[in-house]
Amino acid sequence: MTLVVSLFIFIVFLNRYFFGLYLRLTRGKKVDDKLEGYEPTITIVVPLFNEGRSIYETIASFSRLDYPKEKLSITIVDDCSTDDSYEWACKGAKDFANVKVIQNPHNMGKRRGINRAVREATSEIIVSVDSDVIVYPTALRELVARFTRPEIAAVGGRIHVSNPNDNWLTKMQTIKYFYGQEFLKNLERSLEQVMCLSGCLTAYRRSVLLELEPILEKRNILGVPIKYGEDRYLTRQIVKAGYKTRMTMDAMCFTKAPRRLRDYFNQQLRWKRSNIVDYVLGLSHAWALHPLIAIHYLSLCLLLFVYPFVIITHLVQHEFFELAAIHLQIIALFALIYHFAPSTRRLPPWLRVHPVAFLPMTVLMPVAYLILTPLGLLTLDTSSWETRGHGRVAGAAPQGVA
Repeated sequence: MTLVVSLFIFIVFLNRYFFGLYLRLTRGKKVDDKLEGYEPTITIVVPLFNEGRSIYETIASFSRLDYPKEKLSITIVDDCSTDDSYEWACKGAKDFANVKVIQNPHNMGKRRGINRAVREATSEIIVSVDSDVIVYPTALRELVARFTRPEIAAVGGRIHVSNPNDNWLTKMQTIKYFYGQEFLKNLERSLEQVMCLSGCLTAYRRSVLLELEPILEKRNILGVPIKYGEDRYLTRQIVKAGYKTRMTMDAMCFTKAPRRLRDYFNQQLRWKRSNIVDYVLGLSHAWALHPLIAIHYLSLCLLLFVYPFVIITHLVQHEFFELAAIHLQIIALFALIYHFAPSTRRLPPWLRVHPVAFLPMTVLMPVAYLILTPLGLLTLDTSSWETRGHGRVAGAAPQGVA
């Protein structure tokens, strides 16, 4: 069993850190070519549920975007928030131009709320932005410039942590996000089959979203509608339909990393459920992917379910510390790579953290596999939004709106 798992890890490592980097370097500018001067009409759609004041800050960031105002509109879709989010959104619509707030008739979930906004829009491009995200001013231009061919249906941007130095947990996540953006998607980026584009900042052709709407509206597990993993599911459906998906590091946004372990593990549980559902259901058409991505996809799927048993085996055989030592060596190596990487050095000081901050992953990674994988399997039928915990602060409703 250990030999098989080691093989999976080796394949994943080879694909992500060698083949992916090799393709990225050899393909050069083809990986991120641009269509200069392209200025399609854009609707930014922000799904909203219990984010409080964060939604106002997100709307405010749109006023600083470097894009023609006559070609840009913003739609906030409130999914019947139970806090003061709707009031803050309405204040944003009042204070800033081209902002519309709509409220769902009942709690429908993120994807169905976005679908509603897409149907009502008339623009060529839909840009999905999460409700706690701040968008960098040049992000829209960088996104739309990557729609260089008709078969490119979606382009994702880079996510930075906006609170990297809050505490040890946000510092650790800063490095984790760095690897997720800089290295882990190299293979998929190079072959234009990025399998998960984040809702934090992704641009889509509206025509493709309308084409896939019947599939997106009916998503469920055993008849129970689910409201997690929408971004991964949508991206996979786009790739399955034969379109290309891309990602550019030049379109940036900033999101808040969880500051408490409870919120962090809630986030990881959401992502774990999403991974389980996506990998299992995606097996039916994995053969249609590029061979390198198909191998990578299947290896990750097997690793997701097998690795918890490896940890349990080491615990039973009183060899957990040996496994932890291997984890520590790998994490320490990644921390050093982060520290000396040229792309890290190019970041402003406030976006960089000390590499030692990554060492807690030695413990958190096996814990996530051991606990969250089976917990995710047992709770696949949840229909909760499971927000990130930006709850209402008493007395914090915007004046003149609440």
